[in-house]
Amino acid sequence: MSSRLAGLSRHLLNSTHLLGGKTVDTNSAFMAKFCFSLGMPLKRIEVIADDEDEIIEAVRRMSHSYDFVVTSGGIGPTHDDITYQSIAKAFGLPLKLHEPTVEKMRRLSKPHRSQPDFNWDTPSPALTAKLRMAQLPWDDTKPDDDQVVYVSPDLWVPVSVVNGNVHILPGVPRLFEALLSGLRPSLLPRLADPEGKGLYRVLFSTPLAESAVAPYLSDLAARVEPRGIKVGSYPRWGKKRNIVTLVGKDREYMDSLQDEVAKGVQGRRVQTEGEDDDADADAEPDEKKDSAKADKHP
Repeated sequence: MSSRLAGLSRHLLNSTHLLGGKTVDTNSAFMAKFCFSLGMPLKRIEVIADDEDEIIEAVRRMSHSYDFVVTSGGIGPTHDDITYQSIAKAFGLPLKLHEPTVEKMRRLSKPHRSQPDFNWDTPSPALTAKLRMAQLPWDDTKPDDDQVVYVSPDLWVPVSVVNGNVHILPGVPRLFEALLSGLRPSLLPRLADPEGKGLYRVLFSTPLAESAVAPYLSDLAARVEPRGIKVGSYPRWGKKRNIVTLVGKDREYMDSLQDEVAKGVQGRRVQTEGEDDDADADAEPDEKKDSAKADKHP
């Protein structure tokens, strides 16, 4: 990987559960917020089935095209957890039983109540299944610290790093969030903006339809694009007001546009989406009364 992350990241979720509608994906939203906080745009999210060929193709393509790649899911103890083996094959690497991970697993994991007789020193199908979670893709030409990251002394689950930029994380949201957040200190020194101030978002509430503000927003977008600022428009179905956003890193310049944009969209700057909803609801009864009076007195 390059010494500086260019701000291109990608998230791969390999899960038949997601594609089958069984599981709701929250990891992608967390990943997007994480990247936004670092000022590192998330360029793409892919969801693929637990299929070895699909994983191999996707991870090779991602690793070649992006600086920071994260996968989630498929690293458990069962037969359909094939992420480690698939990514190892993608880069021509063997799987290695990582003894430090085994040691941490033994020390930190608690026996399940359904396995009261489980013993780490006695061969069993359950032990074999558990050890699958410590069989990591391994490159003997690279230092150990470049291939495995432990983000917390209280977690045995490692972040396996392959090909320098592919970070393999679990799919369980609580673990995914903890491990991804734990990578932040190691990412900051390699960012194009080492201070990791992240992106800045300014929101405007407008009563106008998207088609009404489109001409102004097109002109605005063309003017601010050279400053690295993106203009967005988001309809809010069933609500009286839509949202216009400015996203970028030049906070001072974006703040200087506040009055112009508010006038251009005939709205105002807000801190959160839906901030005006309560005011609209309070005003609605009076509007209905006025409308009724108008109907009675043409």
